[in-house]
Amino acid sequence: MDIQGYCAPGFEALYDAFATNFREHGDVGAAFCAIQHGEVVASLWAGSADRGGERAFEEDTLVNVFSSSKGVLALLALQQVAAGNLDLDRPVADYWPEFAAAGKAEITARQLLCHRSGVIAFRERVADSLIYDWQAALQQVAATEPWWQPGSAQGYSPFLYGWTLGGLIEKASGEPLMTLYRRLIAEPLSLDGGFGAVGHRSSSVADVGPLKKPLPELRDNAIGRSIKQDRQGAVATAFTNPVTLMMGTNGDEWRSALIPAANGHFSARDLATIYGDLSADTPSLLPATVLADATTEQSRAQDRILQADVAFGCGFILSGNAEDLHFGSAAGFGHPGAGGSIGFADPAAGIGFGYATSRMGQSLFMDQRAVGLVNCLCRLL
Repeated sequence: MDIQGYCAPGFEALYDAFATNFREHGDVGAAFCAIQHGEVVASLWAGSADRGGERAFEEDTLVNVFSSSKGVLALLALQQVAAGNLDLDRPVADYWPEFAAAGKAEITARQLLCHRSGVIAFRERVADSLIYDWQAALQQVAATEPWWQPGSAQGYSPFLYGWTLGGLIEKASGEPLMTLYRRLIAEPLSLDGGFGAVGHRSSSVADVGPLKKPLPELRDNAIGRSIKQDRQGAVATAFTNPVTLMMGTNGDEWRSALIPAANGHFSARDLATIYGDLSADTPSLLPATVLADATTEQSRAQDRILQADVAFGCGFILSGNAEDLHFGSAAGFGHPGAGGSIGFADPAAGIGFGYATSRMGQSLFMDQRAVGLVNCLCRLL
């Protein structure tokens, strides 16, 4: 495999760590970027961007990074906090009155961000096309009943998170979500992509697909087992209602829609750039005081949906002891995406990390590919 890109002196070992993902772990098209104290120490890419192997994967190739999108969405919410437009401890319904329906009147923005709202899935079966209609999805989520008493338990919201938090951001700011993203994040940082796959600086988009040979799991697949045991339960419903949430991710409808919890299309360089900024002593994207609150533990539990011990700040997963959730150091924070992509910051080392792959593994957290890159980078710091 011909690896393209650059490693700074002293970081050359990252070439081999990245190449190992192609030689041994099934990568077909992927990119990796690490930024330390504002300087790129590695930016590598290789393989093909399409299923036919005809388009080369480039540094600016956009990949559907699934839930890694959530960290970027959370950042937009935190920027509204910094602007004085949003108070995390006020009810969402103060900004979005319709959201008060079905027992949600007291849910706060902070509870949404740290996955303690109970709004984890649509209660009723919804039309497959709903996810492609932003306004219809907002109306549906505003009418949805929580699955348990808000604030009483931690339960990750795989998809509704994007509509609950995205709707709140629009109501608090008075601006469309995409307008805010471009003005407050994409343009200042000269990012390649964003939510959806169209209208961005880069037009190179990778097709995603499963790894031909599954990687050994770094933890027990409790989610898969839970879905099989109860097809109508909270875990199964959160991931499969509607079924289009798990299908059609290479289609035009998915790529042109706004599904901010799951259809962010970013380059590895984008993720490293965002989290590189957030790892700085004085971030440009957020006041340090707002970021400090957002990266302080808000909730830690055996998550009812993820079926794992996970700690959340405000929108970010916090670094833990488990290998697939260890973001450089105990100070790390970020968000992995289903299939293997990941973006995180490690303020202790001044690192922003981004890995984007077109070949999806089975984990919702990091798998051996990202873990290998993280471990190699940590040894070099």
